[in-house]
Amino acid sequence: MKWMIFLAQIPSSPSTLRVMVWRRMRDAGALGLQNGVWVLPDNTEYAQVADELRRYLEEHEASCLVFRVDAVEGMTDEDILERLRAERDEEYREFIERCDVLLEDLETESAQERFNFAELEEAEADLKKLDAWWEKCVRRDFVGGSQKSRAQQKLQASNEAFEIFSSNVYERHAVATDTEQSN
Repeated sequence: MKWMIFLAQIPSSPSTLRVMVWRRMRDAGALGLQNGVWVLPDNTEYAQVADELRRYLEEHEASCLVFRVDAVEGMTDEDILERLRAERDEEYREFIERCDVLLEDLETESAQERFNFAELEEAEADLKKLDAWWEKCVRRDFVGGSQKSRAQQKLQASNEAFEIFSSNVYERHAVATDTEQSN
């Protein structure tokens, strides 16, 4: 497999550039090796990420080097892929935990029959955050994390629980939903 090694050359101060590089590389799904050294697959999509980041750094009086390599000394392709899978799986586990929190909240609110619009809005905001996070997880996962299917099932369960809770809120407040109005 071909890899790109991204090495940012950033002044020690201010730290905002270093944090920005870290965030953009994490958003891209790159593997951080050590002290600002990142590994990405060598393809058009990730070359564009590296090029955009390079331009941004140059605009802020910093720079970077991008190396294209067939191998990373001391690591096999499988070592790199395994570390990337481990990072994706950890993110999926965190995602699943957040889905579980929403599911528990909806269950508690339903058990206590707190079918009100404040709870509905809060649950909807949490679900929107989960949906946005899911999109990021999927975009970063170019190695096929083993927890992806489980995370997707939890998101689906969260959406289904929200729909049930939402229907109960509207029913409690005698508000017709779109499907009820069309019948």
